[in-house]
Amino acid sequence: MKIDILGTEYDFEETTAERDSRLSDETDGYCDRYDKRIAVEVDFYEDHQTSVLKIDEYKKNVKRHEIIHAFLAESGMNEWCDNELFVEWIAWQFPKMLKTFQAVGCI
Repeated sequence: MKIDILGTEYDFEETTAERDSRLSDETDGYCDRYDKRIAVEVDFYEDHQTSVLKIDEYKKNVKRHEIIHAFLAESGMNEWCDNELFVEWIAWQFPKMLKTFQAVGCI
């Protein structure tokens, strides 16, 4: 599927490590800002069945995480788009932020 990241078209795909060699046991998703591609592993259960109880929530977070990389890259914030701690913080906190923004009517 195609998604819009600040006016730039990215390919977004849910796929498997067998079909995309850039996915692995250590990588559940990636954002290639040069190729304009985001890929997320669809077969999370196999890799995380003992460590993640809420697989659906984890998968949503991985998607947000990779999309945030793209937004930062397209904003020219290269220092920040490579900062995994910063990107992960936004990915985890965004649903809470959105809920608060909606509650006060600023979205």
